[in-house]
Amino acid sequence: MPATATAAAATAIPARSTSYFPRKNQTLELECESLAYKGKGVCKVYGTGFVVLCDRALPGERFVGRVTRRKGNYAEVTKLRTISPHRDVVDAPCEYASYCGGCKTQNLLYEAQVRAKEQQVRELIVHVGKFPDNDPEFPAMMKPIVPCDIQFHYRNKMEFSFGSQRWLPRELFEEDRDDTENHALGLHAPGFFDKVLNVNKCLLQSDPANKVLAAIQDCWRDPQLGLSPYDVHSHAGFLKHLMLRTGRDIETGQLEVMVNFVTSSYKPELLKPLVEKITSFPEVVSVVNNVNTSVGNTSTGEEEYTLHGKSTITETLRGLTFQISANSFFQTNTWQAEVLYKLIEECAGLRGDGSEIVLDLFCGTGTIGLTLARRVRHVYGYEVVAQAISDACLNAKLNGISNATFIQGDLNKIDANFGSNFPKPDIVISDPNRPGMHLKLIKFLLKLKAQRIIYVSCNPATCARDLEYLCHGVREQNIEGCYKLKSVQPVDMFPHTPHIECVCLLELC
Repeated sequence: MPATATAAAATAIPARSTSYFPRKNQTLELECESLAYKGKGVCKVYGTGFVVLCDRALPGERFVGRVTRRKGNYAEVTKLRTISPHRDVVDAPCEYASYCGGCKTQNLLYEAQVRAKEQQVRELIVHVGKFPDNDPEFPAMMKPIVPCDIQFHYRNKMEFSFGSQRWLPRELFEEDRDDTENHALGLHAPGFFDKVLNVNKCLLQSDPANKVLAAIQDCWRDPQLGLSPYDVHSHAGFLKHLMLRTGRDIETGQLEVMVNFVTSSYKPELLKPLVEKITSFPEVVSVVNNVNTSVGNTSTGEEEYTLHGKSTITETLRGLTFQISANSFFQTNTWQAEVLYKLIEECAGLRGDGSEIVLDLFCGTGTIGLTLARRVRHVYGYEVVAQAISDACLNAKLNGISNATFIQGDLNKIDANFGSNFPKPDIVISDPNRPGMHLKLIKFLLKLKAQRIIYVSCNPATCARDLEYLCHGVREQNIEGCYKLKSVQPVDMFPHTPHIECVCLLELC
């Protein structure tokens, strides 16, 4: 079963005694009760119990909405106007919070944000994972969410897009209709791949990164520079993306910034004025140029050139040093990653004699496995992305770790031979992307029967589904589960966004 918006909405849908179903374009008066999949507000039509989902609706808010889509046993609405504001309302400090798709809950008190996220995880564990909340062990298993102590300037990576079509919200269009500037550098408008909301400052990234963004905004449109934004329709133009990464100098502890210009061709002479301007900031220690000649608008280039300084920046995590290149994966919130990795280490319950074998699935650049490596016998990491495996090996060498082996392989396409090139692990760590684990991998884990599985998830819906399979089995395929869910620990990695991380511990029955 796909754990999608349908599954998340289902956690709030009671049995209905009527066959009520709103019409498309029908206007309804609604009250938001909770937050569900992707931060959408869960609302019920008065007197029916029928559930609708609404983007940017927050718990306690009464509003008028128009039905835009009907999907199975729920519908989606667009908010037209607010009748009374939500509980715990605060003023959003960011001028773009009402329009940008990144920080949907900035105007919700942070304590209320984490309560809503904890409730969402709980409901998914109960309704999708089928772990009853009336079980006497449930309160001890379902841990309270770990909030993030830093709610702004926590992201160490931001990616902005250059666009030939500047997007303005309807309420600001009249104010700016005389503005002839149609080019933009910022974030894609929600629901549009070809329109960009111009952003001069982002409160989620570091102050030095914001200085760089402001300096580039100040001059890149100058006609004398001859720079043009890439047009996704005509495939003409030079500037595609601006990626800003923030690390830390290992010796001084000072912040250092990498600036990555993604362009459609290699023309360093065009970038030279921008490079000269931003390198006046002492924090800028690396400027690179990724060249992406394809018509696609991805930020990874076929070729990379260093235009200034180093080709990598550094960061520390759990006492280890990591080199970060322009396209490396690294935990986006370094501060909260320390908390997350400490929780993973606690779940591992290492004996302390260095005897355990750890299997690290979806290992990325090896950060989780490497933080455990010095306390275990060996770590075996699997990851599909070749560059990530290369970075993992480099990071192991950088930290003097020789008992870690990293292997490239697609864990969604394993066959009967998978597992033949490593010994049986004592601990399995699985950190899949949003779709969760493929059923083939779940079958392998049930056959492997490692003593402990630590499931690290960035999508609580697919996490709940996979936990059900590992613990309860898959009846229609005659697959029996063999694990007991010991703990579910939600972690808020990204304040003001709908994203939730979970660390789950399973033990062999």
